[in-house]
Amino acid sequence: MTFAMGSLAQLLHFVSGFAVEVARLIAWLLLLALIFVPLERLFSARPMAIFRRGFWTDLGYFFISGFVPNWLLIVPTAMLAVAAQRWAPAPLHAWVAEWPLWLRLAAMLVVGDIGGYWAHRLLHTVPTLWRFHAIHHSATEIDWLVNTRAHPVDQFFTRLVGIIPIYMLGLAQPTSSGVDIYTLIYILAGTVWGFFVHANVRWRFGWLEHLLATPAYHHWHHANDGAQFVDKNFAAIFPWIDRMFGTLYLPNDRLPVNYGIDAPTAPDLKGQLLQPFAAKP
Repeated sequence: MTFAMGSLAQLLHFVSGFAVEVARLIAWLLLLALIFVPLERLFSARPMAIFRRGFWTDLGYFFISGFVPNWLLIVPTAMLAVAAQRWAPAPLHAWVAEWPLWLRLAAMLVVGDIGGYWAHRLLHTVPTLWRFHAIHHSATEIDWLVNTRAHPVDQFFTRLVGIIPIYMLGLAQPTSSGVDIYTLIYILAGTVWGFFVHANVRWRFGWLEHLLATPAYHHWHHANDGAQFVDKNFAAIFPWIDRMFGTLYLPNDRLPVNYGIDAPTAPDLKGQLLQPFAAKP
């Protein structure tokens, strides 16, 4: 009887926690929609319906992305914590811990974006990884919600590679008993910026576009206008990382004409989640 009551209590705790997470995601979705839908109506780069082709599939990805990648990262993050304690120089961690908030956060953004750049580039160049990342590039219309169209394996790989140097350099504190405000700010900034750079807006920002990623910069990453425009603009936040590694493409007078990929992609959510596992390397 005691065992049954304990199991029931655990089940209720799980259900209540899950309900809270769903409510959080719904609130987050509504906030994003209130920001980006009006902006895309007023400043659209090209005509596009709100409920455009693939909208409901991408909405499904929004909720999957809110749960699955985080669950997959629990064990690797714990392993990173152990590795950081054992192999990373203790004086380095102590030195970094004394940095002011702005410096530590700036370092996290740069280090994380360099790690994310190479993870993203590998997703394009390693055939097995591309099978998963191709789902994100299958969108033929780009707006803010396309940011969520990402296979869980794709998201897991990108996030893991991005956070490895952050943890090893002591910029994050995964073993802390409390909430690491630096990591929260880093994740929030990257998430919001991802929605922004996918937005269907015609804004251009002059010289600032070479310092911070913008919709024009990232839309060229999704371009399907010819082989010369493929595999460009891998960084998530800082375009100068692409310039440093020779992959920047950012004309100041035009946007892509076509988006997507030539390979066939399943039209529904279930098919897209299963397709990479069925495809030949």
